[in-house]
Amino acid sequence: MSDDKDQNLREDIRRLGRILGDTVRNQHGDEVFDLIEQVRQNSIRFRRDADEAARAELETTLDTLTNDQTTQVIRAFSYFSHLVNLAEDQHHVRRTRAHLIAGSAPRQGSLAHTIEALYNTGHSSQQLLDFFQTAQVFPVLTAHPTEVQRKSILNCQMVITRLLDERDRMQLTPEESAANEEALGRAVLTLWQTRMLRTSKLSVLDEVENGLSFYDYTFLRELPQLYAGLEDLLTSKDAALTQTELPSFMKMGSWIGGDRDGNPFVTATVLEKTLAMQATRAFKFYLDELHTLGSQLSMANLLVKVSDDLLALAQRSPDHSPHRADEPYRLAISGVYARLSATYKQLLDLEPVIHPSGIAEPYATAEELVADLDIVHHSLHANGSAAITRGRLRHLRRAVKVFGFYLAPLDLRQNSDVHERVVHELLQAANPELKYLDLNEEQRIEVLIREISSARPLASPYLNYSEETQSELAIYRAACTAQQRYGKGAVPNCIISKTDGVSDMLELALLLKESGLLHPAEGRVDVNIIPLFETIGDLQNSAPVMDRLFGIPAYARLLASRNNAQEVMLGYSDSNKDGGFLTSGWELYKAELDLVEVFAKHQVRLRLFHGRGGSVGRGGGPSYQAILAQPAGAVQGQIRLTEQGEVITAKYGNPEVGRRNLEVLAAATMEASLLAYTETAPRPEFLSAMEELSDHAFKAYRNLVYETEGFEQYFWESTVISEIAGLNIGSRPASRKKSTAIEDLRAIPWVFSWSQCRLMLPGWFGFGSAVQSYLTAHPDTGMQTLQAMFREWSFFSTVLSNMEMVLAKSDIGIASRYAQLVKDDSLRNRIFPRIQAEHEATIDILKAISGQDELLAANPLLARSIRNRFPYLSPLNHVQVELLERYRNGDEDERVRRGIHLSINGIAAGLRNSG
Repeated sequence: MSDDKDQNLREDIRRLGRILGDTVRNQHGDEVFDLIEQVRQNSIRFRRDADEAARAELETTLDTLTNDQTTQVIRAFSYFSHLVNLAEDQHHVRRTRAHLIAGSAPRQGSLAHTIEALYNTGHSSQQLLDFFQTAQVFPVLTAHPTEVQRKSILNCQMVITRLLDERDRMQLTPEESAANEEALGRAVLTLWQTRMLRTSKLSVLDEVENGLSFYDYTFLRELPQLYAGLEDLLTSKDAALTQTELPSFMKMGSWIGGDRDGNPFVTATVLEKTLAMQATRAFKFYLDELHTLGSQLSMANLLVKVSDDLLALAQRSPDHSPHRADEPYRLAISGVYARLSATYKQLLDLEPVIHPSGIAEPYATAEELVADLDIVHHSLHANGSAAITRGRLRHLRRAVKVFGFYLAPLDLRQNSDVHERVVHELLQAANPELKYLDLNEEQRIEVLIREISSARPLASPYLNYSEETQSELAIYRAACTAQQRYGKGAVPNCIISKTDGVSDMLELALLLKESGLLHPAEGRVDVNIIPLFETIGDLQNSAPVMDRLFGIPAYARLLASRNNAQEVMLGYSDSNKDGGFLTSGWELYKAELDLVEVFAKHQVRLRLFHGRGGSVGRGGGPSYQAILAQPAGAVQGQIRLTEQGEVITAKYGNPEVGRRNLEVLAAATMEASLLAYTETAPRPEFLSAMEELSDHAFKAYRNLVYETEGFEQYFWESTVISEIAGLNIGSRPASRKKSTAIEDLRAIPWVFSWSQCRLMLPGWFGFGSAVQSYLTAHPDTGMQTLQAMFREWSFFSTVLSNMEMVLAKSDIGIASRYAQLVKDDSLRNRIFPRIQAEHEATIDILKAISGQDELLAANPLLARSIRNRFPYLSPLNHVQVELLERYRNGDEDERVRRGIHLSINGIAAGLRNSG
């Protein structure tokens, strides 16, 4: 991007930085302002010029700060990181709008570009419509301890975003510009005075509420807009599609309030409250929209014709006001409002703020509400008022189709070990001689099939079960009740973490039968039973497990009740922690290829659920490239993927950026499914090379992380993992067990900790060693093969691109300061030089393969972002190290602990996809 195009961004950053500086000066005086400015200038000098004198002065200044001064420095640089994020998001919106206004060719990743490409490659309108009939694109929000921002902070940021947007969209008079600047000052001051840290640990319901805020910001309005834009795009290509309405192929999913794996605080009661909170959000939106719509549809029956169905709908309205007697559309909407209000009362025992005009019968389903809105739509369309259908009514109809009465389909997830214990207890209580845990896999399968096929309940109300068993049964029974209350789509999926065998799937099926979600006599199951393959070994075993499962007639019968579609979830985070970045990516790719083959053999439709995190170390990276890099046949028009942690804010906190990200997911899924050029079979020598690289990388990673004596201690002392465990940023414990073992640590804090110390180790370690070993074995052709893989194979180029982003955000100099926190000199001297050498080798080899002189030479947007923010990020790292030293040496001043937590927040904001 040229300097001219970045001018507005630089101006916004300078403006916000100046306002923040003025706020600091006004609130805390010249001394604090001058100190922060000194730190800022030295950091810029060091970052820009590699000025070692500037670095020495910077470190001396930061290391001698008082606790109060440290807090102010951390707050200033943390808030600046937040403000830069807002400016960059606004610049993205600005450039997108400028592109559209200029009438330029559609950008790659946009639906306009994809639709044009499909028609240009000979796809017909009917083929596109057929695609949408079975397509599913579901981003799924999850609650993991990487979202460090409070909702109050997000609210302040939304105000600043709105004011920046106002400057872009309007030609302001001098008075209006001054008023806008003053409002920005007030907003930044409010932000500065808003507490950044939570004073108490988040509950699960707090996480639910935070997740729901993105429906207010983005999803409830932007997702219907996306559908409308896509339908209009298709109409512009084929006029015959003018009245075509697409199926609701894209919906938001959620794990928040349903994910029990390692989180004992998700109970049946929490599940019920979560679903009620979601439904409340949906109903309030619909009621508000209906009230506004009723005020707009003021057409009188003397001036317009109406359909018989519309007239009947109006006559059923309890609204008998003489002022609306000749306004059939208003009467119809008033009746719909009354029925929806009655539904709101019946399901949630709540009353709308604006009371209905009278008593009406509740809706039994969301489909009945859609049917009434369709009557209004068709009447307007048939009587010369089609233009009126394209506004609020269009978006409301789509919203109800997408969000229903439950807002978001809520997934349940639990670890297979828990299911195993519960099933064992149920079976032994019914038959004390049956020792389920002592059975081998085939014996277990036999017992489970027998129980699943029997209509006889296994659990008895007259027996006392353990708290764990009672809790699990209560969860599934609550899910069954939720489906009856809100609709089948309210809780449609049950996911099994740590799946490693067929019995894991059948154990869940048995629990579903005991809860009323599986019906043996009918051979029907009301939810999708979804295995999650996480470790390297589990990924390698995934296809044989599914092959064996599909061969069981009892399960095949259940699968037929789900339209012969089976979802499989792939775990990016834990496979990375288990085997390293390169091996994880390769084993995921191979697992997908094997699953495609097995599913085709059994004529079952495959839907993959990608458990991607925000960071590259947890499967993150640009979604568009990631979807297009999937193996041939792995997408098939259906995909689900997790949206985790602070990435949710970055991707969906700004409505326009949010809609763009949703559009990218839809466009990439269409291209990966319909355009043959997205993935051709890689050359055999590429597969062979990748296998060799993966083997070498796996050995290097496992040797460091799991086989090096003292590495566990090194990790806990050289990162902020201990302090993260005490930070109030999530309801879930940092480890699955009460231990410091890396095996037991959740992947999220593992990656988050390495990001904080700027090593980003899970996103690259092992690659340099792997390539060096490969080149040693293939001295003549090795490098040419790797370069050809980079040019021709989207999987390999995406792997390297993601790794490049991670390396560009790493800083080995800053990481060396964290290494000094390790008390054992010999341990530090054994481990850090190995990491440093691997870091240097990886960068050199990456440049050689890609042909670049510098990292990010082909990614100017990220390079610009790093230039803008990293000079202000480095001081936070230096201060964090100093505070960690004080804290671990016994300084019990609360300001030290709070300063560490503030620095964690600021660094995470600066890195954005860090957890």
